[in-house]
Amino acid sequence: MPFDKSIKKVLVIGSGPIVIGQAAEFDYAGAQACRVLRDAGVNVVLVNSNPATIMTDKALADEIYLEPLTEETVKRIILKEKPDSLLAGLGGQTGLTIAMQLDKDGFLAENGVRLIGTNAEAIDKAEDRQLFKDTMAEIGEPTIPSDIANDIDTALKIAEKIGYPVIVRPAFTLGGAGGGVANSAEELKIIAKTGLDLSPITQILVEKYIFGWKEIEFETMRDYAGNVIAVCSMENFDPVGVHTGDSIVVAPALTLSDKEYQMLRSAALNIISALGIVGGCNCQFALNPDSFEYAVIEVNPRVSRSSALASKATGYPIAKITTKIALGYTLDEITNDITGKTCACFEPALDYVVVKLPKWPFDKFAGASRKLGTQMKATGEVMAIGQSFEEGIMKAVRGAEISLDTLNAAPISDLDIKERLKIADDRRLFTVFEALKNGISVDEIFEITRIDRFFLYKLLNLVNYEKEIENGIDEILYLKGKKLGYTDKALKRISGAAALPEMNAAYKMVDTCGAEFDAVTPYFYSTYGNECEARSFKRSGKPVIMVLGSGPIRIGQGIEFDYSSVHCVWTLKDAGYDVVIVNNNPETVSTDYDTADRLYFEPLTDEDVMNIIKVEKPVGVVVAFGGQTAIKLTKFLDSSGIPILGTSAEGIDLAEDRERFDELLEKFSIKRPKGVGVNTLDEAIEAANSLGFPVLLRPSYVIGGQNMKIVHNEDEVKVYMERILAQGIDNPVLVDKYMAGKELEVDVISDGKDVLIPGVMQHIERAGVHSGDSIAVYPPYSINDKMMRRIVDCSEKLALALGTKGLVNIQYLIYNNELYVIEVNPRASRTVPYISKVTGVPMVDIASRVMTGSTLKELGCGTGLHKIPPYFAVKVPVFSFEKLNDVNSYLGPEMKSTGEVLGLGKTLTEALFKGLTAAGMTLKSSVLQKDVGVLLSVDTHDQHEVVSLAKKFYDLGLKLYATAETAETIRTLGIAVTEIAGIKESDNAFKLLEKGDISYIIYTGALMDSTVEDYIALHRRALQLSIPCLTSLDTANALADITAARYNQQNTELVDINDMRTERQSLKFSKMQATGDDYIFIENFDNSITCPESLCISLCDRHLGIGGFGIVLIEKSEIADAKMRIFNRDGSEGKMAGNCIRCAAKYLYDNGYASGENITIETASGVKSLELYTSGGKVTLASVDMGRARFETKELPSTINADRLVDYPAMIGDKIYNITCVNVGNPHCVLFCDSIEDIDIETVGPKFENAPIFPERINTEFVRFVNKNTLKMRVWERGNGETSACGTGACAAVAAACETGKCNKGEDITVKVKGGDLIVNYTDERIILTGDAVLVFNGVTEY
Repeated sequence: MPFDKSIKKVLVIGSGPIVIGQAAEFDYAGAQACRVLRDAGVNVVLVNSNPATIMTDKALADEIYLEPLTEETVKRIILKEKPDSLLAGLGGQTGLTIAMQLDKDGFLAENGVRLIGTNAEAIDKAEDRQLFKDTMAEIGEPTIPSDIANDIDTALKIAEKIGYPVIVRPAFTLGGAGGGVANSAEELKIIAKTGLDLSPITQILVEKYIFGWKEIEFETMRDYAGNVIAVCSMENFDPVGVHTGDSIVVAPALTLSDKEYQMLRSAALNIISALGIVGGCNCQFALNPDSFEYAVIEVNPRVSRSSALASKATGYPIAKITTKIALGYTLDEITNDITGKTCACFEPALDYVVVKLPKWPFDKFAGASRKLGTQMKATGEVMAIGQSFEEGIMKAVRGAEISLDTLNAAPISDLDIKERLKIADDRRLFTVFEALKNGISVDEIFEITRIDRFFLYKLLNLVNYEKEIENGIDEILYLKGKKLGYTDKALKRISGAAALPEMNAAYKMVDTCGAEFDAVTPYFYSTYGNECEARSFKRSGKPVIMVLGSGPIRIGQGIEFDYSSVHCVWTLKDAGYDVVIVNNNPETVSTDYDTADRLYFEPLTDEDVMNIIKVEKPVGVVVAFGGQTAIKLTKFLDSSGIPILGTSAEGIDLAEDRERFDELLEKFSIKRPKGVGVNTLDEAIEAANSLGFPVLLRPSYVIGGQNMKIVHNEDEVKVYMERILAQGIDNPVLVDKYMAGKELEVDVISDGKDVLIPGVMQHIERAGVHSGDSIAVYPPYSINDKMMRRIVDCSEKLALALGTKGLVNIQYLIYNNELYVIEVNPRASRTVPYISKVTGVPMVDIASRVMTGSTLKELGCGTGLHKIPPYFAVKVPVFSFEKLNDVNSYLGPEMKSTGEVLGLGKTLTEALFKGLTAAGMTLKSSVLQKDVGVLLSVDTHDQHEVVSLAKKFYDLGLKLYATAETAETIRTLGIAVTEIAGIKESDNAFKLLEKGDISYIIYTGALMDSTVEDYIALHRRALQLSIPCLTSLDTANALADITAARYNQQNTELVDINDMRTERQSLKFSKMQATGDDYIFIENFDNSITCPESLCISLCDRHLGIGGFGIVLIEKSEIADAKMRIFNRDGSEGKMAGNCIRCAAKYLYDNGYASGENITIETASGVKSLELYTSGGKVTLASVDMGRARFETKELPSTINADRLVDYPAMIGDKIYNITCVNVGNPHCVLFCDSIEDIDIETVGPKFENAPIFPERINTEFVRFVNKNTLKMRVWERGNGETSACGTGACAAVAAACETGKCNKGEDITVKVKGGDLIVNYTDERIILTGDAVLVFNGVTEY
């Protein structure tokens, strides 16, 4: 089937921030998808909240929204962009879940959007546990004994029936979130509760735990015509029970007999066909090692982590083919890029072994449980390719950056080795190796671990080889060692040899077809003793530059460095170079076979990189974009005489060497916090006492603030110095005086003569929270011009002094109005993608050209501080604490976040709201929701600051809860606060969380405080309930500011980063009022205002803006004299307003857009006719025909099962009221009262507005009957609160009075409101509303 021409505009949903369970693999998949769609001429609309990705690059989509990935926001983007199709399977679980919610709501069908690729029914069959089980039963595929539970009692009954142990798998969650193995009813209660809380459909699968079975995966592909192939088989090193993301994985599966392989391949193809999947799909099986018994574990009906691994393992571009299939192509119509000859329906065949090794974050979380289970904990992974499992595992281990180049690792526990073998943790591979070295048999290890004997014998080969060379090494043993994956350094260390034979690495090409066809894409891996295909590969003759990638995703070094590496490659290719990239991360765009001219999938170590240099002979190597992974190689490369582009070894050393850097700062009279370098514990204590507490301890040459700590006393110095020294560091530990000032970050591009500063960022949190964990704001929000000039001056001097040609990142501190330098990094930082996208400065492209000799002036990109755009951009960190639920989430100088999101807004509060929402925080406001509470528990040295924060929250109407010391401090202001006991004394705090009384937790306990354990437990539960926990008072203050604003997901601006304003826009307006009901009128004849709802919050504020009850847009109409659109103060769109339409008529007449005494205006409730009364050529009064009053219940709408609600008794809140409901362009609920002055409208009004019987909210009128021709009224408008008048409300009040016999139809009735009088004449056919219309003033504002 050829390309489906009906697909014109596709919405692609990304996967959002990097979190455990969802890493860079979706940037890789999404980037491929966007490129395929654009190549096909399809308009691509992308929504993703992650600024660090290639996917959100301006060139990859036509419209790009860096917006929160929520159902509400995606709905708004669909309404704005009107795509005809939605591609859901490339945004991980996040994208898939949102797409399914939109489909189930009927929203996609209502708006003419279809899912392309796998349809909703097929996704449901795979994702919904019960439907999946039923489908498997229908096609005769075995599943593990299990059942579905929607509550804990059911889960316990299922477990009792199938027997413990059981495994819990929540529906529609990511990375096994909320799952786990339960060995008893007590354990099941806890795991089931967590799983049910985290599942968006409150559903878990309780399944028999089949310990010891093998876990096998098949990556499959199917097209619309029903053609199916198995792309790749994969096998977990660990048995069932360890999440596949946390297991070592090999491809192809190595331990299967041909019968087993064919059996599972057939099952996978059977499943994908039965489910009706279209595109890539991952099938997971459990296989009994002692028989041919197998069971289907689960199916992912989307591109997954395993898809990325399978793509890189085979060279078969799964995401690319999936997208082409979604466009209508069949597998036999798609060419295999690797061979250029075969089509995509050929199954890849591998003549090598691929090994994936996870990268865990336990180095960041001392004391966290390292135990692995069904909930994923790894942040990233490395992949290695070899001719054998032994070669693959050795390359993977040394590429994982865990300070190992063999499997000889010191144990981290005092337990007996057999006890350690029982524990499935991140060290298990090394424990098994140690056990084999200690003579424990393969059979005994198998019985304990159930790791297949095949893998154990392979590890035994390595053990035996190391024994073989203990007393020396000859040429034959050397070749054997190289084929097993050992480095020269390791061989020298193990054998004691002073010198080794010389042998060059040979590079083989990944060809996807077992060498049956020639490969045309140069994608290489190293081995020994073979012909070198890289040396014989035909080259272009262009000069070669090598770019070093950033290795595995980990805390401190994420996807942002891959973004920089890829941009560098693209730019250098454009500049006429042959570009070679070296990296070992299968999840990234940099390791896509068509990113660079040649790809080497190799570990980033001295020897591996040098071997490639021998083949490629580059004119230079780029280390500046590969994070600390690449920077660490600089000294070695420099000493080996390899030219380093941009960042010199000298420049890096100057920035890191304290004494040399201090001399440089002194030369320029730039200050830095006082500090010294120390090598021992005693020196550290002496330095800390000399500088005065608090001090900051930090090792040099690290990224992500590893092992950095702020310490307040000698005891803390001892704890953290011992931890740092235990890492076996080579460089001094720096002890700095800690200053709690404003922290700034500056990205600089230098060509050696001139300097460009794309942006200066200010952190919300004061110094002391790692920059990667801080909320960063661009442009700075509280830095004056004089200080900004000082920052620019210092940045220029430092960048030039370091001699860097390219990027430099500088971190500053402002303390007591003095500027201090914290650190300088002559490399790309994690802020590069964010600042590039917001400022429009292609930072990496410019830096790459500068590295190769261009000057800033030649490139025409300007110098000095770049022009600031008219937006605030807020980078908000994202954490994965729900996957590591026993870690301390307290933020400090050591980085803990795994990813980031971006919030873009016209104001700082709007941008912050969007950023925090995108980061997954549920932000509640007492303005919008009642009964919002905050729990405060702060350290002794924060007590003086908590008072103003508590006052802020109190003034905003939040209820305050606090622990004893904090409560006592708050009471000094005379503020009401509820004191709660600590967790050890009472479970009161947990009860308040469960009841929903607490919406935020703010905790700043001391690092070694006894309350830390309490906080970890409370934080774990709060995470499950989506309650934000903040450990910085600065973040809490920002939160209070957002709470004070009235932002919600319906009234922010949707910013397309491909169409951002470059300067502030002028906006002419007229402030008008009718009977005191005032609105801001704006002409929008050219439709240039695309998100009017986002203007309401700032412009309607009576203290900080123009002031008004809303905004009215005057637009062109094809069916009337003009069109009127009304937006309430909260941004919600109204359908009709009697007061607004009279003012709109006056605006049109007075400004010459309409003439004559009768005009028509189009509204969301239809076209309305008006009669105008003028004086002195200006309109003073207007009568509007409001149309017929509609009393039918469905017109409101209401959930009450009655035809009409006239004098109807209804429960509102906890009280019964007699109400009359009518739609007069807007829905209204009228309540007749004896007295309207005594009504507590602020309390009662919201109860009516948000009553469950009115699903779309309602306006409410409180009316006193004065006489047959007079009513007195107060009104509560939905979205606005109490207003001075309401035209449709007055009409509703008169209609209700006539229908209940209080007034006569056809007579003029005066309705007295706060703002004056309105005259209403009501009949069964129509309502005429007459009242004044007044221009208050004209003006111009900016946005």
